[in-house]
Amino acid sequence: MGQAKIYYDSDADLGVLSNKKIVFLGFGNQGSAQAQNLRDSGIPNDQILIANRVDSYAETAKAKGFHVEHDFAKAAEVADVLFILIPDQVQPRVFNEQFSPKLKSNATIVVASGYNVFFNLLKFQPGQDVVMVAPRMIGSSVRSLHEKGHGFPCFVSVEQNGTGKGLDAALALSRAIGATKQGAIASSVREETVMDLFAEQALWPNIIMMFREAFNILKDAGCSDEALCYEMWMSKEPAEIFERAADDGFVAQLKHHSTVSQYGQLSGSLKLEGGAMREHFKDILYNQILSGKFCKAFSQIEDDLDKEGDTNPLNELYKRSEEMELVKAEKRVRARLAGLL
Repeated sequence: MGQAKIYYDSDADLGVLSNKKIVFLGFGNQGSAQAQNLRDSGIPNDQILIANRVDSYAETAKAKGFHVEHDFAKAAEVADVLFILIPDQVQPRVFNEQFSPKLKSNATIVVASGYNVFFNLLKFQPGQDVVMVAPRMIGSSVRSLHEKGHGFPCFVSVEQNGTGKGLDAALALSRAIGATKQGAIASSVREETVMDLFAEQALWPNIIMMFREAFNILKDAGCSDEALCYEMWMSKEPAEIFERAADDGFVAQLKHHSTVSQYGQLSGSLKLEGGAMREHFKDILYNQILSGKFCKAFSQIEDDLDKEGDTNPLNELYKRSEEMELVKAEKRVRARLAGLL
């Protein structure tokens, strides 16, 4: 694929949203940020409705002046536009059972994550528009950058163009939440899902493994817990490196390092051929992600993720991770330096 098209404010017409009832399913980090940005962009408060169960998020929405509806069927019936901003694992159950049967046949459905659309887990009517407006930042940054008059990176796509005007709606909504100020990048739920899952299942697991093994090797070589924890991550140097990479370039940021560091990193990385890693990554991409294997396995444990204790698969994974020497050492260091951190 070549260069992606990028959409700006001038490409979007907020008039498309005139007199549209816009419902946000969920008022968590993204729901709160996007609803407030939308209102700041000139969408009347009476056009915005927050659909949320009775909890602290609903109370926060009310405190911020939004209208809140706890009956999801009622919210669905009035929605011209529906933002689905609840966790991926609960979307199919909530949307398919409580929203889909009541939604208008020409409603616009907006997702911020491509997962459930890509794997066909949500039920849409043929005449509905299904679009993705996916900020590439956490909700607090989506809000704070908008308040400062800045934009934020965002993916946008039309996945089902039931009315023939899906792109107009997607761009108007992107502009309304502040995404087209910096530029909304044309993408797809396939691209967004593949990159997201690949980072989570291939890239970061290997980074965690490399930190784990590097820690063990250096500890065996006589390095202290305190020195290792601060050298490897607690100093926040890795965070600063990634921030420099975002500002200056992935490789160009090395120029901020010492000459010894620059030479060591460049010469060392260029010596690594990477063939075995490429094959490992391909296996995960094609045989675990794109094949639907992970999606099927994850769907089978979704209900268990709400459980307490070791019957929750995620809790069990955290428990196993605590056996890593890196984690044990970090706990010792944090306990020892509790008054200084």
